[in-house]
Amino acid sequence: MTGSGPVAGATAEVVEVTGTGPIGPYTLLRVAAGGIEPGIPGQFFMLHPPGHVLPRPMSLCRVDGGELCFLIDAIGPGTRTLCALKAGERLHVLGPLGNGFDLDVPHPLIVGGGIGIAPFPYVAQVLGGGPAILGFRSAHHAEAAALLPGAEVALDPVLVTSLLPAEPMDVLACGPEPMLEAVRARAPQAQLAWEAPMACGYGACYGCVVEVDGRLQRLCVAGPVLRAA
Repeated sequence: MTGSGPVAGATAEVVEVTGTGPIGPYTLLRVAAGGIEPGIPGQFFMLHPPGHVLPRPMSLCRVDGGELCFLIDAIGPGTRTLCALKAGERLHVLGPLGNGFDLDVPHPLIVGGGIGIAPFPYVAQVLGGGPAILGFRSAHHAEAAALLPGAEVALDPVLVTSLLPAEPMDVLACGPEPMLEAVRARAPQAQLAWEAPMACGYGACYGCVVEVDGRLQRLCVAGPVLRAA
């Protein structure tokens, strides 16, 4: 099945899984891109785990030739199903969706926490490199830093915000909400990629409404990347 998605620029297609592999506690899922465009770094895709009712939103982690790669943390039944897929199986994918990072900035600095590093290998691909600060709860989780060679790594209890440079940078951040709040306290103009459960991915179900700066927003439409200020 192929076809246009429910929003402009998105494509819905059943694609072939080309493989999976562990990176620390996470899994890198690779699928054939088919007719799906990778979009803007920071946008997301809805991956529909076989046998489950609802799809799961995932950032594009990397583009390798004709493959799209997604870094997944198996924290529930749906994500466990995605991580268990084998090469040759089929997966329904919709995307790209939402708003990504504005990379037309003079001094980009990647700041990621835990599975929040997922969109940044693709960000670095498009930027052609650049500085990155990554935070993880353990050395095992920090194995995922291999996806961003040269990144500075902080392990709990060290906070990524303690590694932010004194000079102003154009911060691109993704991670748990407390980390994002701490980042925007230090860098008010940061671009922050927020997370919320999503059922559709294009604003129809209102399942991803979050309050940001006192305003209720459908994260899949307004975000997932929002300016902090």
